[in-house]
Amino acid sequence: MARKSSGSAGMLQWLGLALIVLIADQFTKVLVVGFYQLGASTPITGFFNLVRAHNSGAAFSFLSDASGWQRWFFSIIGLLAAVLLVWLLRSHAGQRLFSFALACILGGAVGNVIDRLLYGYVIDFLDFHWRWLDPVFAGGHFPAFNIADSAITIGAACLILDELLRVRRSH
Repeated sequence: MARKSSGSAGMLQWLGLALIVLIADQFTKVLVVGFYQLGASTPITGFFNLVRAHNSGAAFSFLSDASGWQRWFFSIIGLLAAVLLVWLLRSHAGQRLFSFALACILGGAVGNVIDRLLYGYVIDFLDFHWRWLDPVFAGGHFPAFNIADSAITIGAACLILDELLRVRRSH
């Protein structure tokens, strides 16, 4: 059974986590912009590079070739999602895994919205590549991503886990 914490105090801890994700995301992006030109890359291992990439679209560069309207569309979607996430956190602050997931998604979503509003694109810099990805991604390079994207992915996985655990408990 999920442990309950007091409403506003519980919500504050989750907003704090979202803020940590946001600060880590923005700090790493400032470092990348400060040290790398667009397209520059530093190999770290045989399967990982630090790069500077700009994504004006959504996940996997979806709509990145659109005429510019996608900047505002994805910014509005991100801001609406942030409002919904804060409302959900307020309503469910005592549900630890669920709230952890929402906080990760919130921090990541706001981080990417900030990029879109400031630059018109999202700054990506984590580049993983393996030969077995060649049939799916050019040169085996998974699309570059950032801390915000990682937090959103972790949050989404935790939401799925939370639901699976909830269903399991109900049986």
